[in-house]
Amino acid sequence: MSDMHPSLALRFRGFLPVVIDVETGGFNASTDALLEIAAVLIDMDAQGYLRPSTRIQFHVDPFPGANIEQAALDFTGIDPHNPLRGAVTEDTALKGVFEPVRKAIKKHGCNRAVLVGHNSFFDLGFLNAAAERNEVKRNPFHPFSSFDTAALAGLVYGQTVLAKACEAAGIRFSQREAHSALYDATRTAELFCSMVNRFRDLGGWPPPPPGEMPPTLAKALD
Repeated sequence: MSDMHPSLALRFRGFLPVVIDVETGGFNASTDALLEIAAVLIDMDAQGYLRPSTRIQFHVDPFPGANIEQAALDFTGIDPHNPLRGAVTEDTALKGVFEPVRKAIKKHGCNRAVLVGHNSFFDLGFLNAAAERNEVKRNPFHPFSSFDTAALAGLVYGQTVLAKACEAAGIRFSQREAHSALYDATRTAELFCSMVNRFRDLGGWPPPPPGEMPPTLAKALD
């Protein structure tokens, strides 16, 4: 990668990072309801720094036969039967997320999206399960790869809880607004961008040519 031509496609090996957060009726992606989904697209400026851009949110009607745990509703504060939620079907919500993601993939010259999430396996599991239920033919997200901001924040800030990691990064975090998919996705996007940008400021990106890399321990032992 050249500093003169920053590129999201080159930065992440052809992947477009897209932050996803879901609120659900439980922990089982196969049986429990998807109740909210939010996405935050990521852009790169002319200097190669990331920033959150377009934000997308849908309240989602539980799919027929979905399990909903009361403990999950108590945690999120969601009333799935409230008509004022303006909820849509899973199919509508997925189309509303996937279409702008596909456009962003094309815009940035990427091959596929990669989900960014805090404990990303959870969000990816529910996204994949919903896509399978609705027989989505072209899911733009990689089926199993993801960028986990909990793991990254543990490395960078020594914190794995989203609120604590944001605090360490100097990002405002409101416990009152938390557990809304859009709020959590927005804060996760800010956290992801701050960590990637900090790595760049510290000289970690772009990497030096292989010939200039310091010898690895394995080579030293040889």
